[in-house]
Amino acid sequence: MLLSRLKTLTAAAVLAVSGLAGVHAADPVKAGFVYIGPTGDHGWTYSHDVGRKMLESQSGGKVKTAFVENVPETADAERVFRDLAQKGNKVVFGTSFGYMNQMLKVAKAFPNTIFMHATGYKTSKNLGVYDVRTYEGAYMLGVVAGKMSKGNKLGVVASIPIPEVIRNINAFTIGARSVNPAVTTRVIWVNSWFDPGKEREAALALIAQGSDVLMQNTDSPAVVQAAQEKGVLAFGWDSDMSKFGGKAHLAASVLNWGVIYKKTMDEVQAGTWKSGDLWWGVKEGAVNIESFGPGVPADLKKLAEQRRDDIKSGKLHPFTGPLKDQTGKLILAAGKSYTDPELKKMNFYVEGVEGSIPK
Repeated sequence: MLLSRLKTLTAAAVLAVSGLAGVHAADPVKAGFVYIGPTGDHGWTYSHDVGRKMLESQSGGKVKTAFVENVPETADAERVFRDLAQKGNKVVFGTSFGYMNQMLKVAKAFPNTIFMHATGYKTSKNLGVYDVRTYEGAYMLGVVAGKMSKGNKLGVVASIPIPEVIRNINAFTIGARSVNPAVTTRVIWVNSWFDPGKEREAALALIAQGSDVLMQNTDSPAVVQAAQEKGVLAFGWDSDMSKFGGKAHLAASVLNWGVIYKKTMDEVQAGTWKSGDLWWGVKEGAVNIESFGPGVPADLKKLAEQRRDDIKSGKLHPFTGPLKDQTGKLILAAGKSYTDPELKKMNFYVEGVEGSIPK
């Protein structure tokens, strides 16, 4: 009798432990996101947050996310990364280039936490980097700009002079000159990712100088709003910005960070994640040209979408020779294309871009 009761109690204990183990196994994996700007910027940070929400909604309860917005690229970022790691986030995503050294330092202090840095280039055993090929979107917008400009003068409101931004300016110009060799591009740098006031001032200055189609590599819709006000044309950057300038908005280069976040978390949960350099574009569904305005002719929309499809298939690479720099010097022979390492070090303007890169 006693032996029978002991067996019963032992079986019950095993079931109880098994049940607890099952509950524990089903606990969601926590991921923290650190943003340079506000989630309502309608640009870079907004697109990352859309990706975060997509990740969580598609995880079936297996991933739980948190975020911290408006984190400057200073020592304060290090504090935020440490805090997220200490709170049990298995993965911490830092979504701005200027977080690089802070993330590298914190990754060393938390070897059991995985860190992923957007747009960076420094890695370690538990620190990987990821990015979207934004230059592909810039190229497609350039094709539309080249056809839509009446005065052959384009303008770019640029953020910070790093290879990523220079690459986008060049790709935009290459796309435009592929359909209209007469166009030129002027650039005004605002030295900030998100400063609606400066972005607006830069847009108005470009318009005053004769630019009739504007692109931006900044985060707010201020450029589109200024274009709408002054009767010129512009593009959404990182997201659809048509609601801020219905008549001005030609199309948008829309980023889909969600596909990268899902891939990363799937690998973490499967135990297969390894540090590396992930750079996805049109082919993987990470960037697309969308939200064409009513003023874009049907044949031009078809042309832009055909260029997109050619990029996706590998038939087209925006940086393929013959390619000249702004001095007219041949820098890439016909049929040759820049490699990823070369693209990531870009520090010159291509033919058609006016002015110089700030030091």
